Amino acid sequence: MNEIKFKTNINCDSCIKSVKPFLDEAVGENNWKVDTTDERKVLTVNTTEDEEEIVEAVTDAGFKIQKIEE
Repeated sequence: MNEIKFKTNINCDSCIKSVKPFLDEAVGENNWKVDTTDERKVLTVNTTEDEEEIVEAVTDAGFKIQKIEE
């Protein structure tokens, strides 16, 4: 599995609940987390899926997302 990190605007528990069904379907439950304490609101995903699927899931949920190049 690859760990991919994204900058998002998912900034609270309510936002996480909104995006949860989209990300659970795209990459599976327990394969992602959002650090709302980081100013970038970092979404970390452990997946074998293409990053475009993750971007699509988050944008379909109504949030912004940008891959963090490390």
